[in-house]
Amino acid sequence: MTGERRIGVLGMGTHLPPTVRTNTEVAERAGVTSQWISERTGVLKRHVAGPHEAASDLAAQAVRSAAEAAGVDVADIGLLICGTSTPDELGPSTACRIQTLVGASGAVALDVSAACSGWLFAAKVAHDWLRGTDEIRYAAVVGVEVYSKFLDLADRGTAVLFADGAAAAVLGPVPASQGFTHFSLGSDGTLADRVLIPAGGSRFPASAATLADRAHCIRMDGRTIGRFITDVFPRLITDALDRGGLGIQDVDCVVAHQPNPVLLRRIGADLGIPADRLVVVGDEVGNIGAASTPYALARAAARGRLRPGDRVLLAVFGAGMTWGSALLTWSGARAVPSQTPTTPPPGATGTPHAGPSESEGAHR
Repeated sequence: MTGERRIGVLGMGTHLPPTVRTNTEVAERAGVTSQWISERTGVLKRHVAGPHEAASDLAAQAVRSAAEAAGVDVADIGLLICGTSTPDELGPSTACRIQTLVGASGAVALDVSAACSGWLFAAKVAHDWLRGTDEIRYAAVVGVEVYSKFLDLADRGTAVLFADGAAAAVLGPVPASQGFTHFSLGSDGTLADRVLIPAGGSRFPASAATLADRAHCIRMDGRTIGRFITDVFPRLITDALDRGGLGIQDVDCVVAHQPNPVLLRRIGADLGIPADRLVVVGDEVGNIGAASTPYALARAAARGRLRPGDRVLLAVFGAGMTWGSALLTWSGARAVPSQTPTTPPPGATGTPHAGPSESEGAHR
């Protein structure tokens, strides 16, 4: 039966825009030092989209690379789900824009909005959809953010952390011993105002007043968010292990949202997660929101840290507030970064960069 088949990752792709904003550049505008940024957050650099690049442009590159890695023609993708909090427009869905860019004409395309938890939420939708129908065999699930379009560069609480990037996975049937299990998702809307972009929606439509107030930029209550992460991350790990009947020693790799490398490593150490099993990439890319977790998963695969049959614990958390976890038995899928040009698009600022770094790091 369709509902009995296991769904897992067949291939992954990532895309980072070529322009890099260094700590020195960020520090000057934010009124801090580059040393302050690296010591407090662990972030060393962040990639920035060009003035004419939108979320769909970055996401399309990642989806193409994921399809290449999976050996799947984009025309055979029947479902395309985008997790993002920085869509091209309020409507239509950014997934429809991606669908056109990649040529996935036969796909059902939709967005999932769960902020930094968005990719795992979208993966859950795709997982259940694929298990429930024989008509669709492959799904593309992409997380993407272009936070640089929504930053007040003078706000040190956000400018030092948030950045741009995309990461995608093609999901499909895998052997019974592989794939996703034990999803658990949650949210707490009472904390929805702790990190948000206040204006631009139906509550506060764009106006001269919202522009003057810089209400179209990300605002974050850093203390509350830090407490939330410190509380929810350990619970996600413990609950996922309990649902799977596992101990931390039974998990080969922990892949989490990347809010802040310093915070992530500290909590990981407190939980007894061996340093070589916790994937940290935020130092090289900053906080790329819904793209953070799939980017970290793809980098782990690309660096040879995942072998077929390895057990991966996924943990996400983000604005809303939202959170989730899942267990994933790795299929041996390839991960392919998109090819980025060595020169930025016209009008871009920052330092051109040839492609993703091989250094390991962290986030938010």
